[in-house]
Amino acid sequence: MRSRAARSKHIYGSPGCRGQPRTQHGGGTMPENNHEIDWAATSVLVTGGAGFIGSHLVELLVAAGARVTVLDTFASGSRENLAAVADAITLRETDIRELDWVEYLTEHPADVIFHLAANAYVPPSVADPAFDCELNFTTTFRLLDALRVLSWPGRMVFASSAAVYGNSVRIPISESDPTVPISPYGVGKLAAERYLAVFANLYGLRLAAVRFFSAFGPRQRKQVVFDLLAKIDRDHEHLFIHGDGTQVRDFLFVEDAAHSAMIVAANSPLRGEAYNVGAGREYTIDQLAKSLCEITGTSPAFEYSGSNRPGDPEKLVVDISRLRAIGYEPRVDFDQGLTRTVAWYESLTGATWR
Repeated sequence: MRSRAARSKHIYGSPGCRGQPRTQHGGGTMPENNHEIDWAATSVLVTGGAGFIGSHLVELLVAAGARVTVLDTFASGSRENLAAVADAITLRETDIRELDWVEYLTEHPADVIFHLAANAYVPPSVADPAFDCELNFTTTFRLLDALRVLSWPGRMVFASSAAVYGNSVRIPISESDPTVPISPYGVGKLAAERYLAVFANLYGLRLAAVRFFSAFGPRQRKQVVFDLLAKIDRDHEHLFIHGDGTQVRDFLFVEDAAHSAMIVAANSPLRGEAYNVGAGREYTIDQLAKSLCEITGTSPAFEYSGSNRPGDPEKLVVDISRLRAIGYEPRVDFDQGLTRTVAWYESLTGATWR
């Protein structure tokens, strides 16, 4: 009887035949020229698909006709995030740290994988770097190694982060700029990216990374936009802000972040490259806070800590030229995204601002 690895190679075939069409296990064809995927003929696996960006990605994939399977522990994501598409997807409560990927992908083949399962927050990585390393790096390496063993012919997009850059040497940040992370979170993401690039080039796997900058929107229950809204909700008179308010971010609405991953899966070379994902616009934390106050009709006095939290860079502004070159363009502007986020927050909490 053949080994599991041998049987898997029989299923998936051999890598490295660039330039020739490949037959999808889902029944369609996956052309090597990376024209737009026919999502309706595509089997898609989303790890972390019940999370913030993941759930919005799942909704876009379902709308495009893809057959979607979600793996999630619900440690930070929730079934509620997928309520609108629950009947259209396969949802498995699974801890991928314990998953035998070779066995799983042999039994449940996928044409495209979006790997979003992770710790997606800097402070926990500072408090417990071992936990962050296991969740962000080790699990990604195990998945990549399984794809190597399987000679997997599909496409995978890995969710990385702007944290790989640390304190940027210039603004806006391009993919060719130095990667000098200043948090365990950034180190783990960068290590996973490096392995991804090596595995793509050494083993012929079709892989790319997307470096998300400051994504915000409905279902995000942490990070700066949600935190500011929660503070305004608790106290209409005073608003405490970490740092001095001059920190600069490139705020990206979550639907645009999710859409970018689909664009990369469909249109990129998938040879281990990374793509900055942002909106290509600069806002200070002060500007963000003032916009939220205007939308909510509040006028608290701003109070500042004077120093950033450990691991948080001063400026994160992104050059998205590489992503634009393969067909991406942000579709939701800053104020529209904030208005939609405030409306979601109100529906979630019953907040009243006056």
